[in-house]
Amino acid sequence: MNFKNTNAARTTITRDVKDLEAQTGNIYESIVVISKRANQISSELKEELSLKLEEFATSTDNLEEVFENREQIEISKFYERLPKPHAIAVQEMLEDNVYFRRLGEDPGAEGEK
Repeated sequence: MNFKNTNAARTTITRDVKDLEAQTGNIYESIVVISKRANQISSELKEELSLKLEEFATSTDNLEEVFENREQIEISKFYERLPKPHAIAVQEMLEDNVYFRRLGEDPGAEGEK
């Protein structure tokens, strides 16, 4: 998933609760869907960052030798500036880009996402 080009808010925005509950019909169910999606996004971002920073890992683990790598710092700063996972998840929910289904229901049933 490409989270770099998301239009999720990087600042706090007041949201209308009715917009969030529109897909599920229940605000609490929407919050659960958003939180699970935020956890997925968080783990994807963490894995992606770890893979990129792994390139800069050194085989020596000496406490006296601390190297400052500009590229590594820039990558870390870039990921710090990305919107938070919960903001991305809320934006995806509002744009109807989140797939979810309820346990015990037929996946092909009418009205599911």
